Amino acid sequence: MTTLVLGHKSPDTDSTGSPLIWAWYLSEIRNTPAKAVLLGQPNTEAAFVLRHWGFEQPEIIADVTAEDSVVIVDTNNPAELPPSINEAKVQAIIDHHMLVGGLKTKTPINVIIRPLACTATVMHDIIGADLAKAPRAIKGVMLSCILSDTLAFRSPTTTPHDKAVAEALAVDLGLDIAAFAAEMFAAKSDVSAFSDAELLRMDSKEYNVAGKELRVSVLETTAPAVVLDRKASLMAAMPGVAAEDGADQVLLFVVDILREEATLLVPNDLVRQLAEASFGVKVSGDQVVLPGVMSRKKQIIPALKL
Repeated sequence: MTTLVLGHKSPDTDSTGSPLIWAWYLSEIRNTPAKAVLLGQPNTEAAFVLRHWGFEQPEIIADVTAEDSVVIVDTNNPAELPPSINEAKVQAIIDHHMLVGGLKTKTPINVIIRPLACTATVMHDIIGADLAKAPRAIKGVMLSCILSDTLAFRSPTTTPHDKAVAEALAVDLGLDIAAFAAEMFAAKSDVSAFSDAELLRMDSKEYNVAGKELRVSVLETTAPAVVLDRKASLMAAMPGVAAEDGADQVLLFVVDILREEATLLVPNDLVRQLAEASFGVKVSGDQVVLPGVMSRKKQIIPALKL
């Protein structure tokens, strides 16, 4: 049986690349047939990374079955996983997010969750010396995942270990980190082909705050004006996206990678109250700038309150 390796819905670079890394490791090192699959269309940066390193886009699946053997990476949140995940034969979880709870397995499994900025860094450590056997493309994807999740070391989630692993991989690959990261972020910033609803879901996670179901969306970009120029239509699309997804509100944070700040769109009083309570700011219009806010995991989600 082939093991399916999958990350979260709305796959970003880490949730697209880490399944490829682990599927290679299981298949080639552990002699366990495995393949990477996705739970949605990868974002523009992840698609660039796939093309750059010569990978075909993995198959997109909607659900798993009771017969499927599965490894979960880059999440442990059931809301971000296939509807039938608790029916599948989950073999392992490899992650770097907080423990959410709610997953059930048929047998004891390996769970590895480490306080690092990127799942690919966790995998680097698990693979160890066997990484020397990896093809250039696997090492390249690993580097790409780390640069993406750390925003090229700008994110406060970055640890010295993430940075050291990325720098060693770049030396091995003969890549200039700044130049390659700029290419990745340029790809991430090209959102012209996406509808407003697609942008709101592109990099989003579901959270409950004070009894409100929130879809917390983050768009990381080196060209924030491209997104903010669509502010009116994005805010107009929020109620429909929220209704379709069973949420009370969509929050959109536009993260300016170069200025190291986020702009939160403020379409109504609920978001205004949430912004003022969470970030200690005074909101007077339909957006508010949050200096230094770069990370949903470390700076946005822990702060949210009403």
